[in-house]
Amino acid sequence: MIIEDQELHDRATILAAAGGHPFVRHSLSPGIPARGWQRDGAVLWLLPPERGFGADAVGPAGPALVLCAALIAEGLLRPGNRLHLPRFDPALAIGRVAVAQHVDWDFHWTTVAPPPQPDEQRVVRLTDADRPALEALVDRSFPTTTTRPGDPTVVDWYGIRSGDGLVACGADRSRGDIGFLAGLTVAPDQRGQGLGAALTAGMTRALLSRHDTVALGVYPDNVGAVRLYRRLGFTSTLTRTSIRLGPER
Repeated sequence: MIIEDQELHDRATILAAAGGHPFVRHSLSPGIPARGWQRDGAVLWLLPPERGFGADAVGPAGPALVLCAALIAEGLLRPGNRLHLPRFDPALAIGRVAVAQHVDWDFHWTTVAPPPQPDEQRVVRLTDADRPALEALVDRSFPTTTTRPGDPTVVDWYGIRSGDGLVACGADRSRGDIGFLAGLTVAPDQRGQGLGAALTAGMTRALLSRHDTVALGVYPDNVGAVRLYRRLGFTSTLTRTSIRLGPER
């Protein structure tokens, strides 16, 4: 069972328990009711309804999984819910939490403007008139992305044009009080020319004009992207494991 004195009743107390971590600031928007718990250094909170059912957590993975198991027992988490947790080996969940899907990724963030990049001045905010070209580029260059034109969580799209065409794009999915980049891609026949660096730098600079921190997510095996992001200042990292809860055995 969840012990009463472990419960955190709002965003401010969750943030305080987590040391003001940027991941928490990104996950929980100011002014939205929030409910969380802490145990042995781990802090876990339920996602607000507009983000679907699930939970996020920071801190040690073992105590975070203990909290997950307690919330499942209380009926606050159910099969199919998605959780973004501290990185853990799948074996750690055995006997604690039924996992239907397990994906590792990294949350990177920066608080400083990137060094200027060639072609960065070509990065522009896109408009509704760019929607057909944007859809075509995403379908061609990043068909597996979950960030797509029409996604209500996207604040703005940015891109780089060449002639009448769109050759690079990325989404501003800022949430909470953290800027967030997502869905960055470059047309296959335009790669290797520095457009990815230009797009990332231009978008980061734009978001830092409105936020004190900008973050993004990347799979750790995408070595080229990780190297690029670090070169542009995204040197702070939180390792993550996202899971989808499976049926209880």
